[in-house]
Amino acid sequence: MNKSLALFLKGVFMGIAEIIPGVSGGTIAFITGIYEELIASIKSINSKTLKLFLKLEFRKLWIQINGRFLLILFLGMFLSIILLSRLIVYLLDYHPFKIWGLFFGLIVSSAILIFQKIKNNNIINFIFLMTGLMVSTFIALSAPSTTSNSSFFIFLSGSIAISAMILPGISGSFILVFLSKYEFILNALNSLDFNVIFVFLLGCVFGLITFSRLLSYLFRRFSDYMISTLVGFLFGSLFKIWPFFRVLEYSIDNEPVYTLPVFPNSSQSFEIIMFLFFSFLSFFSMWLLEKKFNTLSNSD
Repeated sequence: MNKSLALFLKGVFMGIAEIIPGVSGGTIAFITGIYEELIASIKSINSKTLKLFLKLEFRKLWIQINGRFLLILFLGMFLSIILLSRLIVYLLDYHPFKIWGLFFGLIVSSAILIFQKIKNNNIINFIFLMTGLMVSTFIALSAPSTTSNSSFFIFLSGSIAISAMILPGISGSFILVFLSKYEFILNALNSLDFNVIFVFLLGCVFGLITFSRLLSYLFRRFSDYMISTLVGFLFGSLFKIWPFFRVLEYSIDNEPVYTLPVFPNSSQSFEIIMFLFFSFLSFFSMWLLEKKFNTLSNSD
């Protein structure tokens, strides 16, 4: 019972991390000592699993996928995401510069901390970093601020976002921000829009079975190249969450479709102060938290 409760609480903290851009649920899993079991459990979902399901051998299926572990963990994650989504939606509506400042600092801090994981700093890694920076900057500046709400795109968003669980330092919510689906999915969770939630969860399941395997393989074989690209990707994505922008095009519903990041003007002094304050607060909080976790890991 105590082990189940501990696992559930780890899931709760992973869910909290996953809903905040810049904090990785995968990092929490690593720190709490369940990362390897989580990845192994995800990888156990394969063709053998499908055969057991078709044969209705559910007991063997449950053992094959480490069902108890995944069920308890994902229940904790789901509960915390549902509960926290209401708070995040409120903050985005009424305190946007504070919350985007918080996310901005977290992403900068995460990028720097991830960069320190690179084993060999050489010209090739620098090229991969710059490639990630240019690609993400281009996407952030040229992609529309609102994306399709079609079932296919929601499914695709879930598939990509859930795959971030196995990446060092990047969260699923960050992927949703980059795809302009963060607020949309939060609102769906907040209002219990089961149609959207169901399609999104289907995408998550698909992503766990497919994309996560590819990413895991790439990180095993090309760790430094992947991390370098990821760092560049994170830095370029900051244009996406910069809260000071000029609207270039509106939709029929008067929603901004294309925006251009700009420097804030003097009339936005309060917003500037709040944005900078929460950016620095989250940056140093993340840094201190990482140092604390490293100390605990080394002591173990």
